[in-house]
Amino acid sequence: MEISGTSMMAAMLDAVEDAAPVDAVEAITRELAKALDARSASFLIADFGGRALVRLAHAATGQDGGPDVRRRDDEVATVLPLDGGPMEQTLRTQKPQVFEGGDEWTVWAPVTERGEAIGLLELVLPVGPDAGALVEIGRVAHLLGFVVIANRRHTDLFEWGQRTTPFNLSAEIQRRLLPSAFTCEAGAFTLSGWLEPAASIGGDTFDYSLARDLLHFSVTDAMGHGVASALTATLGVGSLRNTRRQGRSLVEQAEAANAAVAEHAAAGSSFITATLGRVDLVSGVCTLINAGHLPPLLVRDGDVEAVRLPKNFPLGMLPDSTFASADVALRAGDRLVIVTDGMTERRAARLDLHAEMRRVAALHPREATRALADAVLDVAGPRLTDDATLLIIDWYDEHTLGRRSSSGADSIRASARLPS
Repeated sequence: MEISGTSMMAAMLDAVEDAAPVDAVEAITRELAKALDARSASFLIADFGGRALVRLAHAATGQDGGPDVRRRDDEVATVLPLDGGPMEQTLRTQKPQVFEGGDEWTVWAPVTERGEAIGLLELVLPVGPDAGALVEIGRVAHLLGFVVIANRRHTDLFEWGQRTTPFNLSAEIQRRLLPSAFTCEAGAFTLSGWLEPAASIGGDTFDYSLARDLLHFSVTDAMGHGVASALTATLGVGSLRNTRRQGRSLVEQAEAANAAVAEHAAAGSSFITATLGRVDLVSGVCTLINAGHLPPLLVRDGDVEAVRLPKNFPLGMLPDSTFASADVALRAGDRLVIVTDGMTERRAARLDLHAEMRRVAALHPREATRALADAVLDVAGPRLTDDATLLIIDWYDEHTLGRRSSSGADSIRASARLPS
């Protein structure tokens, strides 16, 4: 099988630009099917729960098609739970999988951008792909990731497809507070966050932003549940983003968020616990503020230790609070983990979090966050009483070398970059 990469890419981009946002993915898969003489080409998007893929299609309204099929007008979303098979292996390993069945070959390629696993490209081919064809398929899948990112700004289709569990109002508000990508790979670090929501939303958030030589991040937990806590969280996250974008220091960000929550949140009766951080990507120095939150955990040389930080009041508890920070010098191979109390309290307290963190130490942060969330659900689920949120940062100390990637994912396994 031969693929003319440049002409195929040009045809796909033209087709995407000519299509409406809701048709962009089908436009690119149609062009790919033509180029490969494929029997079918589909995009499977990862759901928000991280435990299923969803096949999106446009079809005339008919029968529902079963419990795993949702319809909205002529849009069809078919849920495919991850079962450890080749689709899940593609997603987890970020490597294409080829399955021969009878007179056809099925290829699954990861659709990924900077380590964020968006979904899979699925192709059914009449002949088996050679090594060169697999490389080109990987490039097309990478391009598809950018098509999804660009076009989801204009439509709710992708968001609807990913919602295999209905959202209430508080969940809707909370979702808007989270970053648009949960994973970010870079030369010096890999970061990944995860939020496992409670039955009644508990006000958790995480956030990050990458500057040229700085990584900003936060994990916050607003008091209470439901819409009230989601609104309090909105004040805190909005203030932190506002001052961060003004170039203010970490202490100034904490002070401004404290004042905003104290003034505007439920007549002064609400507060937010938070861990705020900033990593100098050149030196590896991580500045941290703990505002009434659980201490960050540092995984170093196989040991898990709490990071000792100055104690500060939660954001919004006292209007005139001052905040003290501390620095941690990260070493290549370190893993910094920040969690909310939903990972450690109530029924989740039965989980030996330190042991679980050692167990998943070799996993990519994207997979480690999901494995830890699954571990919490195993002991405290299936419906949590409080949000369980975590943020993992793996430090490589390679900022000047840049990132090494293939088709949107780090080309070197995270475990291979960590000292043994």
